[in-house]
Amino acid sequence: MSINKKITIPLTILTLLIVVGGWLYKSGRLQKLAGWHKGDGSARQQTDAKVQYTCPMHPFIVTDKPGSCPICGMTLVKKVQAAQASTKEMQGIQQVSLSPTQMVMANVATQKADRTVLVKVIDAVGIVQYDQARQAKVTSWVAGRIDRLYVDKVGDYVSAKRPVAELYSPDLVATEQEYLLALKSRDQLKDSPIASISADGEGLVASARQRLRLWGVKDSQIAALEKSGRPDIRIPIYTPLSGIVIDKLVLAGQYVKEGDPLFSIADLSRIWTELEVYENDFPNVKVGQKVEITSQSYPGKTFTGRVSYIYPFLDPKTRTVKVRVELPNPGMRLKPDMFVNASIRIPLAPALVVPASAVMDTGQRKVVWLEAKPGVFEPRDVTVGERDGDQIQILSGLFRGDRVAVSGGYLIDSESQLQSGGEGDHGAMPGMKMESQPASPKPASPAKKGGGLDMGDMKM
Repeated sequence: MSINKKITIPLTILTLLIVVGGWLYKSGRLQKLAGWHKGDGSARQQTDAKVQYTCPMHPFIVTDKPGSCPICGMTLVKKVQAAQASTKEMQGIQQVSLSPTQMVMANVATQKADRTVLVKVIDAVGIVQYDQARQAKVTSWVAGRIDRLYVDKVGDYVSAKRPVAELYSPDLVATEQEYLLALKSRDQLKDSPIASISADGEGLVASARQRLRLWGVKDSQIAALEKSGRPDIRIPIYTPLSGIVIDKLVLAGQYVKEGDPLFSIADLSRIWTELEVYENDFPNVKVGQKVEITSQSYPGKTFTGRVSYIYPFLDPKTRTVKVRVELPNPGMRLKPDMFVNASIRIPLAPALVVPASAVMDTGQRKVVWLEAKPGVFEPRDVTVGERDGDQIQILSGLFRGDRVAVSGGYLIDSESQLQSGGEGDHGAMPGMKMESQPASPKPASPAKKGGGLDMGDMKM
């Protein structure tokens, strides 16, 4: 019995102590006795937080007393005073609150997303080329000797109505004589009572006329031959079109063979411009689109043309597709082989649009800071489309009327990382992530004389 009493009494006392301790803990009296009531601790933490100051532009600068930022000289602001939303609202949604002072100092401005029509501008470079439909070669249709040249040099203007040279050809003179004899024979045989004989005379004239035409003699020249009744020793040579001589291949007195080229002619009143359009842009280019051409030779002058052809092949070296543009060339200002710049403006379908400055590119995603309520921002991932100047399309992620930050986005992102302890990239650009705050603050050092702020006070 004595042994059982020795065991039972201590166990009973221990049980009573556990019951009394549990009752004191649940009732809160134990915390009061210990002097660390929950409300006191919370108040103490809030009091401690109110004396922490940070720089709006450099949020990794944190100190326990007011002053100026040692980097940019801005006045430090209270860290806790910047919070306008409750802690419950801030959890899980990465919201950031900014005080009016922070918004003014960081130049934070907002704007509503709205639907509008943007214009996609395709910029390209090109080279002026001859219009191949307005080029020609003057050739000799018969062998002979160049007796006279009416074109002395390259660059001369020639007309299709005036001869460019005169050619002496024995074969051509003989054919002209045959044609004159055929005319006389036709006149003598046309009154014959035998139909076959009169028909033979007409056949001889037609055969001789055809040989003259094949040698480049015009109908007007044949008519002049019939009128004069004697062959021309020199036959004039005409150009097929009016234009500029771009190549002169013969000299006076030179003998030429049938088919030899004499001159090259180009009409420069209309020209081509062959543009180099990148492969990601050329699907938007269509035949008939208006193109604006500019040249460094004529500052402020714009030439207008139309897309006439898109080449069906890609240059593997430059990854571009050639686009042909036809345009008038008054005064022949644009010269072949001249470099030019071109712009093709393509209206896009109506879409949601925001300023391009509102979109932050992290390298992996596009982010905008949406103003959930006045002074409170939250990041929103978006998909962007085409850009026109300082406007950009939003394909998904926003709705019409949503208000986004168009300036000061980096301060909002810095404040977001500061409030989250530096975890996550939020909307930051690569390399712009702020470092995490230290687990325990360092003791503050006395301020320097003269009001300066010691770098030892800063929590880097």
